[in-house]
Amino acid sequence: MSGEPLLHPVEMDRIREGIAASVLGAPEGLADSLEHDAHGYLRLVDASRVGAEEASRLLREAVQGARAAGHSWDTVGRVLGVSRQAAQQRFAGKGVGAPPSAPPGGGSNSPKRRTLSGLTAFNEMAALEEAGRDGWHMVGYGPFFHEVEASGHPWEHYRVTLPSPARHRRLESEGWIPVGAGWFPWRYYKRPVDPGIKAPT
Repeated sequence: MSGEPLLHPVEMDRIREGIAASVLGAPEGLADSLEHDAHGYLRLVDASRVGAEEASRLLREAVQGARAAGHSWDTVGRVLGVSRQAAQQRFAGKGVGAPPSAPPGGGSNSPKRRTLSGLTAFNEMAALEEAGRDGWHMVGYGPFFHEVEASGHPWEHYRVTLPSPARHRRLESEGWIPVGAGWFPWRYYKRPVDPGIKAPT
């Protein structure tokens, strides 16, 4: 079973070139060392390993994002060029989509937490907006859920596709607090509501 490509060949080439450029360019002096240093090739193997692991992680999270957007395992499998069962076996994983168990260290003085479940890529921000108005702020997330914690004041939440380091610094300078490492392709931020500050657009 083969899926029809959703990207044009030029777009696919651009992605491949970008990955290769990152693998060669991120480690300091790696590309230049390949001209004269045999050890550089071991660094290239290590950099390629990191790139492959990251690509694998992005694919897993992209699949979960497609599921959160309402696409079936059959549709995801067609895009990947595999059967529905193969896609589900590879990417569903044990317990995927299930919210975490009780937060660690939950004593009587710990802040109250709850899980917003059944979320999709299209309704999660509305759910967080409503929770934020009621004084809840995001502390964790995964496919189809966000975990929020109670506080004594309202919060606002913001979602952005993989910000550049400069944009990330700007967001933090505006009081936005990153939550976790992100869930590809999104990165999440929160901040206590200040009537004088608007969320970035």
